[in-house]
Order: sequence, then C-alpha cells, then structure tokens
Amino acid sequence: MKKTQITEQSTAELKERLEEECRQLVKMKLNHTVSPLENPMKIKSYRKLIARMKTELQKRAIEEKIKIS
Repeated sequence: MKKTQITEQSTAELKERLEEECRQLVKMKLNHTVSPLENPMKIKSYRKLIARMKTELQKRAIEEKIKIS
C-alpha cells in the first residue's frame, strides 16, 4: 500500500486496517519463528506499512487539534 492510498482512506478505515495489519504481523512473526518464511522481507514491509499508517493517523490527530484551537 502506497502513501497515496493511505491518505485517501478515512480515519475509521485506516484504524481498522491498522489493527488488521498488526494482527497479520504478529501471525507472520510467530510463523517465522516456528518455520522460516519463504520471504522474510515481508515482515519488514509490514512493519513499514504499519509505521506509515500510524504516522498518517498522528498527522490527522495533530491537524484536528489545530482546527479546534
């Protein structure tokens, strides 16, 4: 998922997707410890995707605070 796709989503959709991606990352890490994944770089890409989502949510929260003030 690219940054443009993340910014196009609503805040509720983004939060829902973030929870889903976090669960998927935990599953992937667990599976990797039991038996090595075919492509362990997927773990890195999931972490980066989660970071992008959190950053966008934080940016929106800051913008909302500025609007209120």
